[in-house]
Amino acid sequence: MLEVLDVSGLATIQDVGRTGWRRFGVPASGPMDSFAFHAANRLVGNLPNAAAIEIGAGEIELTALQDCVIAAAGAGFSLSVYIWDFPLWDSCFVRAGWKIRLRRNGFGMWGYLAVAGGIEVEPVLDSRSTYLRGNFGGLDGRLLQVGDVLRGGKPSRSLDELAARTLIQDARPVYRENPIVDVILGPQKDRFDEESIRTFLSSSYKVSLSSDRMGYRLEGPRLSPMGGADLTSEGMTMGAIQVPADGQPIAMMADCATAGGYPKIASVVSADLPLLAQCTPGKDSVRFRETTVETAQEKYRALMRKIKNGVVESNET
Repeated sequence: MLEVLDVSGLATIQDVGRTGWRRFGVPASGPMDSFAFHAANRLVGNLPNAAAIEIGAGEIELTALQDCVIAAAGAGFSLSVYIWDFPLWDSCFVRAGWKIRLRRNGFGMWGYLAVAGGIEVEPVLDSRSTYLRGNFGGLDGRLLQVGDVLRGGKPSRSLDELAARTLIQDARPVYRENPIVDVILGPQKDRFDEESIRTFLSSSYKVSLSSDRMGYRLEGPRLSPMGGADLTSEGMTMGAIQVPADGQPIAMMADCATAGGYPKIASVVSADLPLLAQCTPGKDSVRFRETTVETAQEKYRALMRKIKNGVVESNET
Protein backbone atom coordinates (compact mmCIF):
# COMPACT_ATOMS: atom_id res chain seq x y z
CA MET A 1 0.00 0.00 0.00
CA LEU A 2 1.07 3.56 -0.74
CA GLU A 3 -0.18 6.76 0.89
CA VAL A 4 -0.06 10.07 -0.96
CA LEU A 5 1.80 12.68 1.12
CA ASP A 6 2.03 15.48 -1.43
CA VAL A 7 1.00 15.85 -5.07
CA SER A 8 0.67 18.42 -7.84
CA GLY A 9 -0.12 18.32 -11.53
CA LEU A 10 -2.18 15.64 -13.27
CA ALA A 11 -1.75 12.58 -11.05
CA THR A 12 -4.22 9.78 -11.83
CA ILE A 13 -4.63 6.02 -11.84
CA GLN A 14 -4.43 4.54 -15.35
CA ASP A 15 -4.43 1.06 -16.85
CA VAL A 16 -4.26 0.17 -20.55
CA GLY A 17 -7.58 1.90 -21.15
CA ARG A 18 -11.25 1.21 -21.69
CA THR A 19 -11.97 -1.06 -24.67
CA GLY A 20 -15.35 -2.02 -26.09
CA TRP A 21 -17.15 1.15 -25.03
CA ARG A 22 -16.28 3.65 -27.74
CA ARG A 23 -19.48 2.88 -29.65
CA PHE A 24 -21.32 4.29 -26.63
CA GLY A 25 -19.27 7.49 -26.68
CA VAL A 26 -16.90 6.50 -23.85
CA PRO A 27 -13.25 7.50 -24.45
CA ALA A 28 -10.55 4.89 -23.98
CA SER A 29 -8.39 6.96 -21.59
CA GLY A 30 -5.31 5.02 -20.42
CA PRO A 31 -1.69 6.24 -20.47
CA MET A 32 -0.47 9.19 -22.50
CA ASP A 33 2.89 7.43 -22.96
CA SER A 34 1.99 3.78 -23.44
CA PHE A 35 5.62 2.66 -23.79
CA ALA A 36 6.69 4.04 -20.41
CA PHE A 37 3.53 2.67 -18.81
CA HIS A 38 4.09 -0.86 -20.15
CA ALA A 39 7.80 -0.76 -19.31
CA ALA A 40 7.15 0.21 -15.69
CA ASN A 41 4.67 -2.64 -15.29
CA ARG A 42 7.02 -5.10 -16.95
CA LEU A 43 9.87 -4.11 -14.64
CA VAL A 44 7.84 -5.05 -11.55
CA GLY A 45 6.43 -8.26 -13.05
CA ASN A 46 2.88 -7.02 -13.62
CA LEU A 47 0.51 -8.05 -16.37
CA PRO A 48 0.21 -5.43 -19.14
CA ASN A 49 -3.22 -4.27 -17.94
CA ALA A 50 -2.20 -3.59 -14.33
CA ALA A 51 -3.04 -0.13 -13.03
CA ALA A 52 -0.26 2.34 -12.21
CA ILE A 53 0.15 6.00 -11.27
CA GLU A 54 0.49 8.50 -14.11
CA ILE A 55 1.87 11.93 -13.18
CA GLY A 56 1.85 14.79 -15.68
CA ALA A 57 3.52 18.16 -15.29
CA GLY A 58 3.73 17.85 -11.52
CA GLU A 59 5.31 15.94 -8.65
CA ILE A 60 4.23 13.30 -6.18
CA GLU A 61 5.47 12.07 -2.81
CA LEU A 62 4.24 8.87 -1.22
CA THR A 63 5.09 6.65 1.71
CA ALA A 64 5.11 2.86 1.55
CA LEU A 65 2.80 1.34 4.15
CA GLN A 66 4.31 -2.10 3.55
CA ASP A 67 7.36 -3.56 1.81
CA CYS A 68 7.00 -3.37 -1.96
CA VAL A 69 8.87 -3.15 -5.26
CA ILE A 70 8.34 -0.17 -7.55
CA ALA A 71 9.56 1.06 -10.92
CA ALA A 72 9.34 4.49 -12.52
CA ALA A 73 9.52 5.28 -16.23
CA GLY A 74 8.83 8.16 -18.59
CA ALA A 75 10.54 11.48 -19.27
CA GLY A 76 11.04 14.64 -17.25
CA PHE A 77 11.23 13.07 -13.78
CA SER A 78 13.73 11.86 -11.21
CA LEU A 79 13.06 9.20 -8.58
CA SER A 80 14.24 9.08 -4.98
CA VAL A 81 13.47 6.42 -2.37
CA TYR A 82 14.29 7.10 1.30
CA ILE A 83 17.76 8.72 1.15
CA TRP A 84 18.80 7.39 -2.26
CA ASP A 85 18.31 8.49 -5.84
CA PHE A 86 17.38 5.84 -8.37
CA PRO A 87 17.34 5.99 -12.17
CA LEU A 88 14.15 5.64 -14.14
CA TRP A 89 13.64 2.36 -16.01
CA ASP A 90 14.80 0.34 -12.97
CA SER A 91 12.88 -1.55 -10.28
CA CYS A 92 13.80 -1.12 -6.63
CA PHE A 93 12.83 -2.51 -3.24
CA VAL A 94 11.03 -0.15 -0.87
CA ARG A 95 10.76 -0.90 2.83
CA ALA A 96 7.63 -0.01 4.80
CA GLY A 97 7.86 3.57 6.05
CA TRP A 98 10.20 4.78 3.31
CA LYS A 99 9.23 7.80 1.21
CA ILE A 100 9.03 7.72 -2.57
CA ARG A 101 9.39 10.94 -4.58
CA LEU A 102 8.90 11.61 -8.29
CA ARG A 103 10.08 15.12 -9.08
CA ARG A 104 10.22 17.16 -12.28
CA ASN A 105 13.65 17.07 -13.87
CA GLY A 106 14.27 18.36 -17.37
CA PHE A 107 12.55 17.59 -20.66
CA GLY A 108 9.35 15.58 -20.62
CA MET A 109 5.75 15.66 -19.40
CA TRP A 110 4.60 12.23 -18.19
CA GLY A 111 5.98 9.79 -15.61
CA TYR A 112 4.71 6.42 -14.41
CA LEU A 113 5.06 4.69 -11.09
CA ALA A 114 4.19 0.99 -11.04
CA VAL A 115 4.10 -1.20 -7.94
CA ALA A 116 4.47 -4.98 -7.99
CA GLY A 117 0.95 -6.42 -7.96
CA GLY A 118 -0.60 -3.33 -9.52
CA ILE A 119 -2.88 -0.76 -7.89
CA GLU A 120 -6.25 -2.16 -6.87
CA VAL A 121 -9.22 0.14 -7.42
CA GLU A 122 -12.75 -0.81 -8.44
CA PRO A 123 -13.05 -1.14 -12.24
CA VAL A 124 -15.60 1.03 -14.03
CA LEU A 125 -16.70 -0.25 -17.45
CA ASP A 126 -14.02 -2.94 -17.28
CA SER A 127 -11.13 -0.53 -16.64
CA ARG A 128 -9.37 1.18 -13.74
CA SER A 129 -8.35 4.16 -15.90
CA THR A 130 -9.37 7.62 -14.70
CA TYR A 131 -11.46 9.70 -17.10
CA LEU A 132 -11.39 13.16 -15.54
CA ARG A 133 -14.00 14.79 -17.77
CA GLY A 134 -16.46 12.00 -17.04
CA ASN A 135 -15.58 11.83 -13.33
CA PHE A 136 -15.26 8.06 -13.27
CA GLY A 137 -12.56 5.41 -13.03
CA GLY A 138 -9.47 5.43 -10.84
CA LEU A 139 -10.26 6.96 -7.45
CA ASP A 140 -13.75 8.44 -7.85
CA GLY A 141 -12.86 9.78 -11.27
CA ARG A 142 -10.58 12.47 -9.85
CA LEU A 143 -6.96 13.47 -9.46
CA LEU A 144 -4.99 11.89 -6.65
CA GLN A 145 -4.89 13.99 -3.50
CA VAL A 146 -3.09 14.10 -0.18
CA GLY A 147 -4.28 11.33 2.12
CA ASP A 148 -5.25 8.85 -0.60
CA VAL A 149 -4.25 5.28 0.23
CA LEU A 150 -3.54 3.11 -2.83
CA ARG A 151 -3.90 -0.60 -2.24
CA GLY A 152 -1.67 -3.00 -4.11
CA GLY A 153 -2.41 -6.45 -5.48
CA LYS A 154 -0.41 -9.62 -5.05
CA PRO A 155 3.01 -9.53 -6.76
CA SER A 156 3.66 -12.15 -9.42
CA ARG A 157 6.93 -13.24 -7.78
CA SER A 158 8.83 -12.66 -4.57
CA LEU A 159 9.93 -9.07 -3.99
CA ASP A 160 13.58 -10.14 -4.00
CA GLU A 161 13.16 -11.52 -7.52
CA LEU A 162 11.43 -8.39 -8.81
CA ALA A 163 13.86 -5.82 -7.40
CA ALA A 164 17.01 -4.62 -9.18
CA ARG A 165 15.75 -5.14 -12.74
CA THR A 166 16.37 -2.68 -15.54
CA LEU A 167 15.25 -1.91 -19.08
CA ILE A 168 18.48 -1.81 -21.05
CA GLN A 169 19.49 1.51 -22.58
CA ASP A 170 19.05 0.33 -26.18
CA ALA A 171 15.42 -0.61 -25.47
CA ARG A 172 14.41 2.81 -24.15
CA PRO A 173 12.71 5.47 -26.30
CA VAL A 174 14.82 8.30 -27.59
CA TYR A 175 12.77 11.16 -26.19
CA ARG A 176 13.81 14.57 -27.41
CA GLU A 177 12.63 18.12 -27.66
CA ASN A 178 11.14 18.96 -31.06
CA PRO A 179 10.76 15.36 -32.29
CA ILE A 180 9.97 14.18 -35.79
CA VAL A 181 7.02 11.77 -35.64
CA ASP A 182 5.74 9.48 -38.35
CA VAL A 183 2.20 9.86 -39.66
CA ILE A 184 -0.06 8.08 -42.11
CA LEU A 185 -1.92 10.56 -44.30
CA GLY A 186 -5.72 10.43 -44.30
CA PRO A 187 -8.52 9.61 -43.94
CA GLN A 188 -9.57 13.02 -45.33
CA LYS A 189 -6.31 13.91 -47.07
CA ASP A 190 -8.32 14.54 -50.23
CA ARG A 191 -9.87 17.56 -48.47
CA PHE A 192 -6.43 19.22 -48.55
CA ASP A 193 -4.64 20.47 -51.66
CA GLU A 194 -1.01 19.62 -52.42
CA GLU A 195 0.22 22.89 -50.94
CA SER A 196 -1.47 22.16 -47.58
CA ILE A 197 -0.04 18.64 -47.51
CA ARG A 198 3.45 19.98 -48.26
CA THR A 199 3.05 22.62 -45.56
CA PHE A 200 1.92 20.03 -43.02
CA LEU A 201 4.88 17.73 -43.75
CA SER A 202 7.55 20.45 -43.95
CA SER A 203 6.62 22.75 -41.09
CA SER A 204 7.26 22.80 -37.37
CA TYR A 205 4.21 23.00 -35.09
CA LYS A 206 4.49 24.18 -31.50
CA VAL A 207 2.46 22.33 -28.86
CA SER A 208 0.04 24.89 -27.44
CA LEU A 209 -0.40 25.71 -23.77
CA SER A 210 -4.09 24.85 -24.21
CA SER A 211 -3.20 21.17 -24.70
CA ASP A 212 -4.37 18.45 -22.31
CA ARG A 213 -5.07 14.71 -22.10
CA MET A 214 -7.87 15.11 -24.63
CA GLY A 215 -5.79 16.68 -27.36
CA TYR A 216 -2.58 18.54 -28.20
CA ARG A 217 -3.38 21.78 -30.02
CA LEU A 218 -0.64 22.69 -32.50
CA GLU A 219 0.40 26.18 -33.55
CA GLY A 220 2.05 26.77 -36.90
CA PRO A 221 1.33 27.44 -40.57
CA ARG A 222 -2.39 27.43 -41.29
CA LEU A 223 -3.91 24.51 -43.20
CA SER A 224 -6.99 25.09 -45.36
CA PRO A 225 -9.41 22.21 -45.89
CA MET A 226 -11.15 22.42 -49.27
CA GLY A 227 -14.90 22.82 -48.93
CA GLY A 228 -14.67 23.99 -45.33
CA ALA A 229 -13.78 22.38 -42.03
CA ASP A 230 -17.12 20.75 -41.22
CA LEU A 231 -18.09 17.20 -42.10
CA THR A 232 -20.40 14.52 -40.76
CA SER A 233 -19.04 13.27 -37.46
CA GLU A 234 -17.22 9.94 -37.67
CA GLY A 235 -15.12 7.69 -35.46
CA MET A 236 -11.86 8.99 -34.05
CA THR A 237 -9.02 7.59 -31.98
CA MET A 238 -5.78 8.62 -30.32
CA GLY A 239 -3.28 9.94 -32.82
CA ALA A 240 -5.80 11.36 -35.31
CA ILE A 241 -4.93 14.91 -36.40
CA GLN A 242 -7.97 17.09 -37.04
CA VAL A 243 -7.95 20.49 -38.73
CA PRO A 244 -10.73 22.82 -37.54
CA ALA A 245 -11.84 26.08 -39.15
CA ASP A 246 -8.88 28.08 -37.78
CA GLY A 247 -6.47 25.85 -39.73
CA GLN A 248 -4.46 24.86 -36.64
CA PRO A 249 -4.12 21.05 -36.29
CA ILE A 250 -5.21 19.18 -33.15
CA ALA A 251 -3.63 15.80 -32.33
CA MET A 252 -6.05 13.58 -30.41
CA MET A 253 -4.63 12.07 -27.22
CA ALA A 254 -5.66 9.48 -24.62
CA ASP A 255 -8.93 11.10 -23.48
CA CYS A 256 -10.06 12.11 -26.98
CA ALA A 257 -13.71 11.97 -27.96
CA THR A 258 -14.91 8.92 -29.86
CA ALA A 259 -16.18 10.95 -32.84
CA GLY A 260 -15.30 14.22 -34.50
CA GLY A 261 -16.54 16.42 -37.31
CA TYR A 262 -13.38 18.06 -38.65
CA PRO A 263 -11.27 16.74 -41.54
CA LYS A 264 -8.39 14.52 -40.44
CA ILE A 265 -5.26 15.16 -42.44
CA ALA A 266 -3.23 12.33 -40.87
CA SER A 267 -2.78 10.01 -37.90
CA VAL A 268 0.34 9.69 -35.73
CA VAL A 269 1.60 6.10 -35.75
CA SER A 270 1.24 4.25 -32.45
CA ALA A 271 4.99 3.81 -31.99
CA ASP A 272 5.57 7.58 -32.07
CA LEU A 273 2.68 8.69 -29.87
CA PRO A 274 4.94 8.57 -26.77
CA LEU A 275 7.34 11.03 -28.45
CA LEU A 276 4.50 13.46 -29.10
CA ALA A 277 3.01 12.98 -25.63
CA GLN A 278 6.26 13.92 -23.91
CA CYS A 279 6.44 17.31 -25.65
CA THR A 280 5.99 20.18 -23.19
CA PRO A 281 3.11 22.52 -24.10
CA GLY A 282 4.24 26.08 -24.67
CA LYS A 283 7.83 24.99 -25.23
CA ASP A 284 8.36 22.07 -27.61
CA SER A 285 7.51 21.70 -31.28
CA VAL A 286 6.90 18.70 -33.52
CA ARG A 287 7.44 17.91 -37.18
CA PHE A 288 5.63 15.25 -39.19
CA ARG A 289 6.99 12.68 -41.64
CA GLU A 290 4.88 10.50 -43.91
CA THR A 291 5.18 6.72 -43.63
CA THR A 292 3.26 3.62 -44.71
CA VAL A 293 0.92 1.34 -42.79
CA GLU A 294 3.33 -1.58 -43.18
CA THR A 295 6.30 0.40 -41.89
CA ALA A 296 4.24 1.73 -38.97
CA GLN A 297 3.13 -1.77 -38.00
CA GLU A 298 6.69 -3.10 -37.99
CA LYS A 299 7.87 -0.07 -36.00
CA TYR A 300 5.24 -0.79 -33.32
CA ARG A 301 6.11 -4.50 -33.19
CA ALA A 302 9.78 -3.60 -32.75
CA LEU A 303 8.86 -1.26 -29.90
CA MET A 304 6.90 -3.98 -28.10
CA ARG A 305 9.77 -6.44 -28.57
CA LYS A 306 12.05 -3.98 -26.79
CA ILE A 307 9.82 -4.07 -23.71
CA LYS A 308 9.49 -7.85 -23.82
CA ASN A 309 13.18 -8.60 -24.33
CA GLY A 310 14.85 -5.57 -22.79
CA VAL A 311 14.15 -6.17 -19.09
CA VAL A 312 17.10 -7.87 -17.38
CA GLU A 313 18.54 -8.25 -13.92
CA SER A 314 20.77 -5.28 -13.11
CA ASN A 315 23.84 -7.52 -12.73
CA GLU A 316 23.39 -8.68 -16.33
CA THR A 317 23.87 -5.25 -17.88
